[in-house]
Amino acid sequence: MKILITILVIISLVFVKTLIKLFVNRNRVDREIKQTSIKKIHAPGHVKKFTFLPLIDFYAKDKIFKTEAGVSYHMTTDDMIILMDLGANGRKEHPSPLMQNMASLGKRFEDLNAIFISHAHLDHVGGMKEQRGNRFSVSKGPVTLPAIPVYSPVSLRASDQNPLPDVRVITEPHVIAPGIISIGAIPRALYLLGYTLENSLAFNVEEKGIVIVIGCGHQTIQRIIERVQALFDQPIYAIIGGLHLPSGGGRMKIGPIDIQPIVGSDRVPWKRINDQDTEDAIAAIQKVDPALIALSPHDSSDRSLARFREVFKDRFQVIEVGKVIEI
Repeated sequence: MKILITILVIISLVFVKTLIKLFVNRNRVDREIKQTSIKKIHAPGHVKKFTFLPLIDFYAKDKIFKTEAGVSYHMTTDDMIILMDLGANGRKEHPSPLMQNMASLGKRFEDLNAIFISHAHLDHVGGMKEQRGNRFSVSKGPVTLPAIPVYSPVSLRASDQNPLPDVRVITEPHVIAPGIISIGAIPRALYLLGYTLENSLAFNVEEKGIVIVIGCGHQTIQRIIERVQALFDQPIYAIIGGLHLPSGGGRMKIGPIDIQPIVGSDRVPWKRINDQDTEDAIAAIQKVDPALIALSPHDSSDRSLARFREVFKDRFQVIEVGKVIEI
């Protein structure tokens, strides 16, 4: 009985500590967002073409591809190739699902010009060990990578097996190349995951407008749109990526417990992400009226995906590994 009471006391203390941390971080985020002043980028440059190829996500175009609740996107413009995020590699494989899918699609690390880390969560930096150790990796074995810049909103180190030079922390809006812009990190307080900085990319496509590419959307699409509109005069042409809307069933579970609607929220755990959050995201997107919405299933439920398809019809598609989007 004493052991049981001790366990319950410890669990209660951890729960209370986590709640206090959540409220402290929420106040921090509110304060930082109010103090943020964004200057317009009047000459962002442009790209003539943009090609988006999912390398890692929850669904795939064909059974030959590996899938998981993680993200890695291969993006090509006129003269730049950028890899955004590195997947989860949940089974700690070598070669990783990312490497296997790259091989199937004929893509090579040596052709990359940059790697962009949207945020430092396990499903984007190559695994839980990487998240805990402030590292990132492309696989659990030796991989030769080119000497290219790695952009991240927080300080990260490369895995010893996948060494990469020149890790650049960028939290402010930053022009990576003409027409390719990091919109700047936006903070969010998340239950369990704590204070989180997440970055997104904007591509200014000639005669189209801004294509936003998002990792998880922890910042909320409302704040992402607000940031993009503050940065650019150009209209939003497309929204591509994750929006973390696991209403009715997430992709990550601990035993029978569906954790995504809990850990991806800045609310107390009994007020999880729900259908209203999906409706609010849809309403925010409708206001800017993009020509294309492509949503990642790695962190949004089938119910949310179906609702997006119902509202946006032919303008909407689900991101699938191997399914190319060209703009």
